[in-house]
Amino acid sequence: MNVDELVSDAFREQAADTMPAPPHFAERVLAVRRRRRTRRLVSVAAAAVAAIAVAVAVPRLGGGGDHVRPASETNKSDVIGHPDQSPPRSLIAAGDTVLSAFYVTKTVAQPNGDTVSTRTYGLLDQKTGTYEKAPWAYLDVAPGSRTAAVLEGELPARRIGLLDLITGKVDRWIKMDRGVASVAFSPDGTKLVATTYAKNPDRGFADHKQDVNGKEIPGPVPSRTGFTVVDLDSGKADWHPAPHPRDEIGWFGNARADFSWSHDGTLVYADTPMKPFRDYYGLDGAKANWPASEKAPVSVTAGVSPDGKLVAGAFAGHGETIASAILDPHTGRQITTVPVQQLLAWADNKRLIAWGCDPKKCSGKGEFRNQLLLVTVGSNKVVPLSGFRKASDDYPGRWTPLFSAR
Repeated sequence: MNVDELVSDAFREQAADTMPAPPHFAERVLAVRRRRRTRRLVSVAAAAVAAIAVAVAVPRLGGGGDHVRPASETNKSDVIGHPDQSPPRSLIAAGDTVLSAFYVTKTVAQPNGDTVSTRTYGLLDQKTGTYEKAPWAYLDVAPGSRTAAVLEGELPARRIGLLDLITGKVDRWIKMDRGVASVAFSPDGTKLVATTYAKNPDRGFADHKQDVNGKEIPGPVPSRTGFTVVDLDSGKADWHPAPHPRDEIGWFGNARADFSWSHDGTLVYADTPMKPFRDYYGLDGAKANWPASEKAPVSVTAGVSPDGKLVAGAFAGHGETIASAILDPHTGRQITTVPVQQLLAWADNKRLIAWGCDPKKCSGKGEFRNQLLLVTVGSNKVVPLSGFRKASDDYPGRWTPLFSAR
């Protein structure tokens, strides 16, 4: 099926009161695959030169919508870093990956004694190449970084918006028959998994107190009901029951138990606090076995490398040594380490974006003084991508990054 056929068939099964599909949505998905292949052809010499940590200006583009190329595509530099910015104001990217958003959290007291943990997002504006405050309660960015799936507060939401990151407008709302509190794009960008909840997983309930350091505060109420798989070409949405396991009800963690995608996009999973630490499901809702390529039982954001040959491991340092493990995804055996604190995303098959700190610059200042770094497997060199993490007037808290395919 060609691109025009994909576009004309997209969302054909949606209800009549639903807005039309985003223009050229299928082209956006196909374009990221082409860009990935092109970028991998960059020579080793050129990549080495591009790894110099300098701030790269992103040109402003006129127009909007599908007639404007996204800033993350227009700026073809292999590494785009801003070591003087925290939180970042200008585009940050490395290899095949872009920092598409970040957020800070704030606990807001409610009139009835409850509390709600709210997010303030800085979302990439693909027209200007800058991060702008966004009003959404929850979001995820699709591969290609042209579209975000967004939820309105207070959660759980009853519809999912598809937001164009160039125009800043929601192209389409998808109505849901159950409340949704998280969304995640599949690795190929053609589907969403939406986690459904009966209550807001970010709300602390005054009548469900929990003890924190000897003080009683409003506590979370686990209320996950399941997950919905939304096919973005056909518009079909299938819900499957997947409540919190009974032995987790009331545990000390938070009520979020969101679903994510397996590396190959054939399964979804949710992390659990007890062994085996993940529950996998097929897209038909049936319980599934762990994929062979994800046997390493780690809950590290970066996950499996694009080629499936490596997996990001947990912190493996000791004493004054800062290190994170790189593992064999099939066995969990440690292959090597890289000199950073926490692995966040793969830039390509050999490089990762991570939280870290050059020991020479942060010695004696504590483990929480960190910045975004680019690190290469088999090398001790790091390239700063952001300034050291801190709060600002616009984002009053330590920011958490979100990455997507460039």
